[in-house]
This record gives sequence, structure tokens and C-alpha cells, in this order.
Amino acid sequence: MLVAERYEKIVQLVNDRGSIRVSELSELCQVTEETIRRDLDRLEMAGRLRRSHGGAVSIKDQQPLHAEIPYTEREIIRAEEKRRIAAEAVKLIRPKDRILLDASSTAWYMASSMPDIPLTVLTNSIKVATELAGKEKIEVISTGGILAQRSLSFVGPLAERSLDAYHVDKAFLSCKGVHLERGISESNELQARVKQKMVGMADQVIVLADSSKFGVQAFTHVADLADVDSIVTDRSIDPETLRQLADRSIAVTTV
Repeated sequence: MLVAERYEKIVQLVNDRGSIRVSELSELCQVTEETIRRDLDRLEMAGRLRRSHGGAVSIKDQQPLHAEIPYTEREIIRAEEKRRIAAEAVKLIRPKDRILLDASSTAWYMASSMPDIPLTVLTNSIKVATELAGKEKIEVISTGGILAQRSLSFVGPLAERSLDAYHVDKAFLSCKGVHLERGISESNELQARVKQKMVGMADQVIVLADSSKFGVQAFTHVADLADVDSIVTDRSIDPETLRQLADRSIAVTTV
């Protein structure tokens, strides 16, 4: 079992039962109790559960409506799929491209695996900008704006106005939902507004979305599927969804 899969299993068990002990998690996940304690500490930091004496308790009924998922949590959700998607997306980049990376964890995986080639990268993500800072040939431009602490991203009017000043060859965006009829959506309105600007400033819009995002309509509309040029996802996507995307002339790459 991959670490990310174990995290998901632990959270599911805690949410299903309300609370669970370390010893039981150790047996169910077939790892040591010390490993489970470290997992629980990481998941508590990510806001996915609360540690208790000898175990953990669920917080699923305590999440505020439409709140952004903290970056530390997004970083470990379906991490293996996101890494594969990011690696495939990097293959679409050419030297001297002007690209945009949003503040998604998948974009950060892209930044971490991106070769040091001549590029201009525009981003509203602190994590992406920091990751690219050590690559000498890549020019990084940050939008600035209001810092959204949970996602470590810049949002708000300043970020939106900053995007108005640029045009890019390719925009790489993730999202909370990809719906065949209702398009691309986000859980947070401020993030959605920034991404709406991103879609409008790119020659190509490339959506990075794991298979769990399809069929989902989140709180705020970002763009119609007609605005999307291509999608990179994982191999678990439903074949019927693939067929309908092809009918809409959207290129889909599965990894």
C-alpha cells in the first residue's frame, strides 16, 4: 500500500467509525503503531482528523461550508495520480514557452519535476514560485495579491488585475470538479475568479484532473468545457466520460 493510499484508508476508517485506536489502525493497515502515530500527526496537521489519547477522532462534521482544503491536505490526496499527471503535463512544455501554473498541488508537482530550460512561468502559487526559484533558466512572475493561507496562493482584485497584463501560450489548471454539462468548477469563489482570468489569457488551456474530479460540480463555475483544449487525467476515468469528451473534441491523455 502506498503512503497516500494508507492516509486515505485511515481517514475513511476514522470518518466511518467516528474514532479509532492506534492499535486497530496498525492491524488494519499492516504497519507498526509508530508508523500510524506519525501518519496521524501528519493528517492532523492537514486538518483531516483530530488526534486523541491512543487514537484519532473524526472532524468530518466540523468543516466549514465551501472552505478551501488546506494545501498540506491536498498534497497527500491521490498523490500518486497527481505525480503521474504532472509528469505527463511537463512533456507538453517547450523551451521558451510562456506558461501559467495555478496554485494546485498538481501544479507544484509539475514545478518540482520541470527541467531547467528557458521558460517564463506566471503563477499565483507561493509553493510553485519557491520550487522554481532554484532553476536558473526559468523566469518566474508572481501575481501578488491577498494571501489565501489555506492554499498558499494569491487571490483577490490585485491578483486578477495582475493577470490582465499578461498573455501565455499554455495555462495548466486544476479544479475541484469537471462536469460534462456544467464545466469546470471550484469550491472557493476567490479561487474561481482567478482561474476564470487564467482561462481567458491563454492560447491553450490544459486541465489537470484526477479521475475523482469527473462528474463533480463544485460551488463556483470557472469555465465551460468548450474553453478547455486538453485534459490530463489518470487511467481510472470512466470510459463513457472519455467518449463524451472525445465527442466534444477535447483531447484527453490518461496516465
